Amino acid sequence: MLLRHVLQRVLAVLLPLSIASLVYLYLYPVFHGCAFPVPNISLADSAPAPTAFTNILKEHFGYRYDDGDSGNGGNNFVKGAIPPAPFRLLVLADPQIEGDSSLPGPNDGFTNHLERHWTRVVSASTWSERGATLSKAAKDIVVVDIPRSLDAARKRLDLFGNDYYLAHIYRTLSWWTRPTHVTVLGDLIGSQWVSDTEFGLRTGRYWNRVFKGGVRVDDEITITGSDGYGAGGERIERLPDPRSGKETSWSSRIISIAGNHDVGYAGDISEKRIERFEREFGRHNWDMRFEYLLPAMNDSSAKNARPTPSLHLIVLDSLLLDTPALRQSLQDKTYTFLNDVISYRSRPVEDRSTFTLLLTHLPLHKKAGVCTDAPHFDFFAQDDEWPVEGELRFKKGGLREQNHISDNLSRVGILQGIFGMSGHAHAPAGGRGRKGLILTGHDHTGCDIVHFVNHTSGDTENSSSDVEAGWSWDAQRYTPELISDHLSPSTPSVREVTLRSMMGEFGGNAGLLSLWFDADPSVMEWKYDIITCQLGVQHIWWIVHIAAVITLGALMAWLILCLADGASTPSGESDSPPKASRAPGSVTRPMLKQNGMDVNTEKGTATGANVG
Repeated sequence: MLLRHVLQRVLAVLLPLSIASLVYLYLYPVFHGCAFPVPNISLADSAPAPTAFTNILKEHFGYRYDDGDSGNGGNNFVKGAIPPAPFRLLVLADPQIEGDSSLPGPNDGFTNHLERHWTRVVSASTWSERGATLSKAAKDIVVVDIPRSLDAARKRLDLFGNDYYLAHIYRTLSWWTRPTHVTVLGDLIGSQWVSDTEFGLRTGRYWNRVFKGGVRVDDEITITGSDGYGAGGERIERLPDPRSGKETSWSSRIISIAGNHDVGYAGDISEKRIERFEREFGRHNWDMRFEYLLPAMNDSSAKNARPTPSLHLIVLDSLLLDTPALRQSLQDKTYTFLNDVISYRSRPVEDRSTFTLLLTHLPLHKKAGVCTDAPHFDFFAQDDEWPVEGELRFKKGGLREQNHISDNLSRVGILQGIFGMSGHAHAPAGGRGRKGLILTGHDHTGCDIVHFVNHTSGDTENSSSDVEAGWSWDAQRYTPELISDHLSPSTPSVREVTLRSMMGEFGGNAGLLSLWFDADPSVMEWKYDIITCQLGVQHIWWIVHIAAVITLGALMAWLILCLADGASTPSGESDSPPKASRAPGSVTRPMLKQNGMDVNTEKGTATGANVG
């Protein structure tokens, strides 16, 4: 009974705390106010964050969409929900799913060690030798084998919990924010050096545990990344009207970007690694275009009057851009793809109705101090000493590691190539280039910067032709003040957001990108806004679930004790303390009436009075 009362008091504190922490964990986007930015009623900019949160809350409660014309006395909550942006991208980066690299091999488990110890004992030739062998085996079991097995069990539990921690981020944000598209910006697994068997195990966990319900982007969709596609036509799909509220197949497709931990750096990327990546995650280079038909363009006359707004999505394997590469043929294919995108599938820089969204793993070049990672390149010092099946995995002088895409390729291949920007005043569209955004991973701490043409810098780090022309490329941390006060609308610039990792060590981060088209006749171009949402370190996930298990165990024990106490009490008897009883053989004395008063003859006191 004492234990039951102790458990009851413990549960009085533990149960509400456990329920509250579970509610917080499984509704963390709600408590953090996470929601995709929404256009304001005029479609000129994004609405304030509280409005975005209120909007998604209305959507979950089934509010109808409001066009902004209905009057509700200024009460924003009773109005209908604002139609969300037609393109809403849930951005995740660097999950780095780990595996067997820190676990015992299949023949190195605890039972295997016990068998080896026993084999050595029984194979000893004398009893004294057996005794010494047995003593040494017992010491090894206690000092080495048991701690190693416990550490392996801890590591397996850690991998299990980490998978579900990552899965919780994806599942909860997908449910609450309702993205139209999802991407993971590389480093899907933790090492490019794993065997094919281990690669298969980790990809199985990626699809069946971490991103359960998500699917690979089909090869039919990514056809532009196939060998020899060349000048083939654009792959075009239409973005649905966001007011319909219908989910499309894209909401479950995971756009998986190749990272260095998936395929390696250029100096060790092989055909075999690319083949297994594409088999499990989809092509590593591809692009397509999403068209958005404005509500006012439903009739043919409106369509002919102005171009259809479109979003050009480019997935680029930036790991194969820099040299020296292990396989020149793979690098040539990536350069061919990049040139085909620029030459055949990019709209003219004067076309402001199109938006270019580049998804890649490596960040673009920037000076040291702008972001956490400074420019860095490392190369293999010697050839591979342990070839696999007679093939070298890397060669001396090959590119071993890099923090950024090289300066030259960042400028020529991406800023001037994909985005068509230039510092020359007589360049098409004044050098402004294509409107767009770059999303990258790799730098786990994250960074948000703007690449722009600096007409005042004499930075000799850039090409001599640019410096002689009086301009150079520069990059600074993004702030609204930088855009409004220091960069004029005519300055060629593009923003690059390097997303902070979703790993627990970095707070379980995610990005929410909204893209919508400003149909104001004086603007007629795409707008975007991006915010981040963090769950918190993985210890929060562990503490909440451990507390829930302890609470559940205590609750079950308390219920069992209650049932046991009830079964031990005979029917008809109370669990309350018994009334005081008289000693055996005692006699109860009667109450006598004297002068109208009841007198207890045992105590000699009056218990009542009747005054006549």
